[in-house]
Amino acid sequence: MTDTYPNTQLHIAGKWKSAEAGETIDVINPATEEVIGHVAHARVADLDTALEAAESGFHIWKKTSANQRYKTMRKAADLVRSRVDHIAAIMTMEQGKPLAEAKGETLFGAEIIDWFAEESRRTYGRVIPARMDGVTQIVVKEPVGPVAAFTPWNFPINQAVRKVSGAVAAGCSIILKGPEETPASCAALLECFIDAELPDGVVNLVYGIPSEISEYLIPHRSIRKVTFTGSTAVGKQLAAMAGAHMKRVTMELGGHSPAIVFEDADVDVALKVLTANKFRNAGQVCVSPTRFLVHEKHYDRFVKGFTDFASNLPVGDGMDQNTKMGPLAHDRRIDAIEGFVNDAVSKGANVLTGGERKGNKGYFFEPTVITDVPMDARIMNEEPFGPIAPIMPFSDFDAVVDEANRLDYGLAAYAYTKSAKTAESIGNAFESGMVSINHHGIALIETPFGGVKDSGYGSEGGSEAIDAYLNTKFITQAGL
Repeated sequence: MTDTYPNTQLHIAGKWKSAEAGETIDVINPATEEVIGHVAHARVADLDTALEAAESGFHIWKKTSANQRYKTMRKAADLVRSRVDHIAAIMTMEQGKPLAEAKGETLFGAEIIDWFAEESRRTYGRVIPARMDGVTQIVVKEPVGPVAAFTPWNFPINQAVRKVSGAVAAGCSIILKGPEETPASCAALLECFIDAELPDGVVNLVYGIPSEISEYLIPHRSIRKVTFTGSTAVGKQLAAMAGAHMKRVTMELGGHSPAIVFEDADVDVALKVLTANKFRNAGQVCVSPTRFLVHEKHYDRFVKGFTDFASNLPVGDGMDQNTKMGPLAHDRRIDAIEGFVNDAVSKGANVLTGGERKGNKGYFFEPTVITDVPMDARIMNEEPFGPIAPIMPFSDFDAVVDEANRLDYGLAAYAYTKSAKTAESIGNAFESGMVSINHHGIALIETPFGGVKDSGYGSEGGSEAIDAYLNTKFITQAGL
């Protein structure tokens, strides 16, 4: 365990270094609002150096055998596990989540590295039977090239490790634009890869103004793949930019996940799972259940259970072992959640618990439950990304399906039922990249992770994840 927060440098061409211009950005502890450190602020000169390094690193790494990539990544995973207490403490200081959640995220990050390490040895091609004698037809998989990756602050390890591991496993190099709000835990992750003796230039880490970095990296001829996790609005801009330069993309964007509790559901199970996942990471989770649609038979019971849970949830500094929900990540989230609540109330919604900032120090917000929310309230149409739960009754299957699919988001969807028929019907009806019925079973590394519609495209989990970093090449030859 550490009680000292480290300043964070850039990592370029195998070296930790300050920015060329010497600029830094403050890092704030969201539980105290105190400046606890600084992160190096990259500009164009730093990006040029990183691009050169990524090119050089790619030419070395793409020639490295899959088995050697596997060994290096397994070493990196072991280093993450050995440093879990150190990394988790840093994450909690800069992001705010309870220490237990930070440890869990870090250890899961090691699992992700292990998974991709195994996948690196299974990037199989195939032989296609030829129509003529003397002809050979083969398909091979090749690394796409240097990758530009952009990751958010809500899961500093989890989001970065998927992208770094996928790129490295495939034989690519990567420039990671990490989150300025949570730079040190992200840097600690990359340090494990570096200490596992990756060649210089294979992994590079920069921080700075997101738009400045993306607008420079994405069009650059060295970058062949772009991967982004963040808001739908920003994702559309980056995807358009990448498309203009014919760059391959993976977009893991926003969500507004419906959670349906049917008439025959086990309400106790639904309450236990949905409350825990609503307030995990203070609701700052892209797959967090967002709209709670509860059959009228169970509505009153569900609302009471949810409200009781929320009103008794221990909120505080993530370093306190009694804390179950930490602060929001920064002051902008406080303003955003207040805006959602005030808008809903102004349109007739009822706040059953919470609804206000907690205390006057730190970015804490009360776990919030609201009912009687009109459909034109912002909370029913925009991703809240915070600890606020709107609950509404329903009676008709078709009507609740229409509501579940009403928005342009399609990341995750949840349902609770004891009926096999209902489970099959709702699973087929959801317009979502991921569906979980009677439990919270998404985001496992061996399963696909990604959305449809405005929630993006591509996958960062399952066997599909490494494919995003590979080109398919067809080779045919005759007469040999």
